[in-house]
Amino acid sequence: MKITSIPSTSHEDIRRVEDTALGLIGFIAIHSTKLGPAAGGLRMKPYASEQEALTDVMRLSEGMTYKNAAAGLPLGGGKAVILGDPKALKTPELLHAFARAIEACEGRYWTAEDMGMTPADMAELARETRFVAGLADGEFASGDPSPITARGIFNAIRCVAKHRFGDPDLTGKTVSVQGLGNVGWNLCELLGDAGAKLIVTDISEDRVDAAVVELGAKAVALDAIYGVQADIFAPCAIGGILNADTIAQLNVTAVAGGANNQLARAEDAALLHDKGILYAPDFVANGGGIINVATEILEIANRKTWVDDKVAALDATMDAILREAARKGVSPADVAQDVVARAITERAA
Repeated sequence: MKITSIPSTSHEDIRRVEDTALGLIGFIAIHSTKLGPAAGGLRMKPYASEQEALTDVMRLSEGMTYKNAAAGLPLGGGKAVILGDPKALKTPELLHAFARAIEACEGRYWTAEDMGMTPADMAELARETRFVAGLADGEFASGDPSPITARGIFNAIRCVAKHRFGDPDLTGKTVSVQGLGNVGWNLCELLGDAGAKLIVTDISEDRVDAAVVELGAKAVALDAIYGVQADIFAPCAIGGILNADTIAQLNVTAVAGGANNQLARAEDAALLHDKGILYAPDFVANGGGIINVATEILEIANRKTWVDDKVAALDATMDAILREAARKGVSPADVAQDVVARAITERAA
């Protein structure tokens, strides 16, 4: 296995990992350890190129710095990616090799489950590195973070409903959900139980069909999700989907979802604001999962109470961001960046 450092002016450490015998190519990016060891999930997907994967891991790791700071966690931001289709390329041997690369970071980076990974995969990683969370078994095991992630997003949707409609009650409100993975599905269940109407899309026709049958959702084609009429749009798939083209199509009053890095460019927050669409900053809305994972990294004994308190605090942070943004007449994205920057400066001092 070969590990190569990649120079960067924006990140503390970026490493390229390769094992030609296993077909392994991946990256580990540590954006910041100012507040503590960098923490962020490992994802595996068939990137079109190494450059695309590198760009993704850099954006995701930076987003984790903001997410962990917004959640009030003593953790920095990091992320890891492996190139390839997990259904075709992922093997225990490949995971073991990548785990050894994580171990070589000597605790500066902790990994956990993300796209293309499962709790069982985390157990494989744990055979070769101590620095893995999201395990199904063990004294401080936190398991699948998806339900807690979904709960935080659900709270964010209720929060934007309160600010946009004057009431957090979602009864009769229509929410369009992009992505029915573990997080998206859990979110749809919460929304359905709250009385919301669902419009969904996903790359998996089976998941869409199941949502129609089990959740009473209306299904639309992948690209059609942007133009549907709804009250709130919840992106829960890939990042970078809010851009000049898609924002022009939106027929909603608010955006609050679980995908990381939803804005293709920072300037796209202004496009949403100018269109009168209230945006819940993604790194605040989707912080529930890392809160759950943090209990394992920090060895929190009373996990449920600790998680409940942190998720409630995250909800209060979102509410404060939306109130300040309304008072100043600016995008919540701008306010959220300021809140996180202050948090990092104050807590790192």
